[in-house]
Amino acid sequence: MLEKILSLDTELLIFLNGLGSETYDGFWLIITKQIYWTPLFLLLLYFIFKKIGTKQTLYLILFIALLITFTDQVTNLVKNNVQRLRPCSNPEINTIIRVVKSSSSYSFFSGHASNSMAAAVFLYFNFKRHFKYFGFLFLWPLIFAYSRIYLGLHYPVDIICGYLFGLFSGFMFYKIYQAVQKKYFPQ
Repeated sequence: MLEKILSLDTELLIFLNGLGSETYDGFWLIITKQIYWTPLFLLLLYFIFKKIGTKQTLYLILFIALLITFTDQVTNLVKNNVQRLRPCSNPEINTIIRVVKSSSSYSFFSGHASNSMAAAVFLYFNFKRHFKYFGFLFLWPLIFAYSRIYLGLHYPVDIICGYLFGLFSGFMFYKIYQAVQKKYFPQ
């Protein structure tokens, strides 16, 4: 069963990665770097600040920092224990896929997917009632994580598992944030 899943995972990677072209490689190299998402983060921060004020915004930023630290550390722990080669480093397929960017670290599961999904879930549950179209925030983890497949850095299963872990982590931190906020940071 696992062999079949991994085989389908590789086939899907080859298909999705093969949709790319040199014309768009530069675009996806920009998309994959967190620093280029700063305008989105600043815009979100501005709207959140306007809605909840300075003190609550600082508490929220603290929780997001803890959330990202948690997801990042667990992701690295899993990667170092599973030790799945990245597609770009896998000699069985790295000559048949488009390797736009290389990395020597392990692949399973995607930190980009887990961190971005965790932050999006956490923010969504905290602010969905305040902003009408806040669900569009989920475009960020979708585009951000797809860049990893496009570049040849992750398999689709790496992304899906990263999303699932991010979903779990983001919701768990949302629940903790609610409890802590009621007790220690009332509005």
